[in-house]
Amino acid sequence: MTEGEPRSSAFQAHAIALLWRSLAGRRLSTLWRLARLIGPLVERLSRRERQITRANLVEVYPSSSPSECSQLARQSLTHSAATMLELGFAWMGEPERVEASVLEVHGRELLDEARAEGRGIIVLAPHFGNWEVLNFWLSGHFPFTAMYEPPKLAPLDPIIRQGRERRGGILVPTNPRGVAALLKALKRSEAVGILPDQEPDWGSGVFSPFFGRLAYTATLLPKLVARTQARVVTGVALRLPGRGFAIHFLAADARVYEPDETTSASGVNASVESAIALDPAQYQWEYKRYRKTPEEAEGHPDFKRFRIY
Repeated sequence: MTEGEPRSSAFQAHAIALLWRSLAGRRLSTLWRLARLIGPLVERLSRRERQITRANLVEVYPSSSPSECSQLARQSLTHSAATMLELGFAWMGEPERVEASVLEVHGRELLDEARAEGRGIIVLAPHFGNWEVLNFWLSGHFPFTAMYEPPKLAPLDPIIRQGRERRGGILVPTNPRGVAALLKALKRSEAVGILPDQEPDWGSGVFSPFFGRLAYTATLLPKLVARTQARVVTGVALRLPGRGFAIHFLAADARVYEPDETTSASGVNASVESAIALDPAQYQWEYKRYRKTPEEAEGHPDFKRFRIY
């Protein structure tokens, strides 16, 4: 690391935080109008986001025409732009305003019933809609713990932590200490959040179908369920463009409760698919969900040929 890099990182973090603060007080309708301008620009100018988004959409919706995939890609990138613009709102906006932006809550009874039975709740929170608004709402209505990996720009860490914990939520590291904290929270009949659609490191997952193609999927969930008998739900904050959000809690696929890791992972992916079906355009398709392949895991000499990106 050169002498100038820490200073450069601090400057970048300061600029980003300043942008978040400037957007925190804006109306959601204004942020959505900005997203509608930025989304098509990202599709046109950012080759990486465009190619990955389209590759994923062609893979998961093979019966769609090229024009339909292009339209969905543009819509998806617009929603991703909206999520980025709304970070300041979710982390720094007046709590009353953020709470009031949640116009509907569906399926809350799944969480209330689990707690009444003395069971913990595992919320599968995929990259759909605005997951930071979901975190805000959960932290304000339930004792809530979630795993957290610090950003690459270290000076942003305290800002993000403060935003995510300001309603009482607890962030724990993505390591064995963090897993232990999740287990303790579940045994206290509390709620915890995990990311079901983030590709884990080698050795921490199994391959299971996601929209028909094998995706390397984390195996943390069956370990948590086996030791706590927690209820599993999928949670998303669906964007109601320009108006607010509708939070949906969906019962997870029954396979998530199976002790076999591959079977449980299939249930996790099916649960994410059900959430995406609410509005496919609101899923973050620019993530390389299929980066790891079975051929690479098996040491196939030509494993790169089996990748889609």
